[in-house]
Amino acid sequence: MATSDEHRATDRPDHPEREAHPEREAHPEREAHPAGPDSRDLHARRAASFGAQAAAYAEHRPDYPRAALEWALAPARTGGQATAGAAVLDVLDLGAGTGKLTEGVLALGHRVTAVEPEPAMLAQLRARFPAATALAGGAERIPLPDASVDAVVVGQAFHWFDQDLALPEIARVLRPGGVLGALWNSDDDRVEWIAELGRVSGSRVSYRDWSDTRGVRAHPCFSPVATEDFPHAQPRTVDSLVATVATHSRLLVREPADRDEVLGRVRALLESRPETSHGPFDLRLVTRVQRCVRTAGRPG
Repeated sequence: MATSDEHRATDRPDHPEREAHPEREAHPEREAHPAGPDSRDLHARRAASFGAQAAAYAEHRPDYPRAALEWALAPARTGGQATAGAAVLDVLDLGAGTGKLTEGVLALGHRVTAVEPEPAMLAQLRARFPAATALAGGAERIPLPDASVDAVVVGQAFHWFDQDLALPEIARVLRPGGVLGALWNSDDDRVEWIAELGRVSGSRVSYRDWSDTRGVRAHPCFSPVATEDFPHAQPRTVDSLVATVATHSRLLVREPADRDEVLGRVRALLESRPETSHGPFDLRLVTRVQRCVRTAGRPG
């Protein structure tokens, strides 16, 4: 159901129907740059909150479906400066966190450079994926030379970026014809118990509430943005799903007593639902992918 930059709904039955809605909280409840000093301060606190939970983040956050990664990278293999159909691409995982996306790209056989600003997250990535080149840095100042990669991928992080600075930087490091792919996992809250989980926790990543303001903006260095959704699922237990919710930044910045109260409500819900209270279960997700191709425009 590959869709164009117009984000048209799909008729393909094997992918979830798309209405105009990204995540309620662009994962990890990361949001577009807010207005006002108080909002900016909270945004900064949430953005910086993950380091203390780096090990839990690595353990409990979901991965990405292989088909989503293949779709994101496809233009680099067919139209970029990489050899047409090249088996191995040079891929930058930007805002790489603990390496959830790096893992998937390595599994496809590509070379990965992972860039992450948070030291504890970067340490987790280095320990888990020594095959990747791991560098400290951010999207607004990427520590790579010009035209050095075939693809830039971003998992659960693009909405943290200042796009006015990040898009020219991404264009700078991409080879002509290279691809930018941004991926977001969101809870499939068309499922009733998952929607209820979002209401109880107040920090879930919603598929139904997707807003196009969270996605990749148009830029003269890139082709129009195309969008595709992929069904996904993660095996969970009550304990592991509570642990996943506990890694969300909206909870990480709350007082411990408030955080414990929310997690207690989440546990009570999961222990009361027939879908989740009798052992392992699947948490249904939708992975949204946006991609665009580096064109001839000059980074500004």
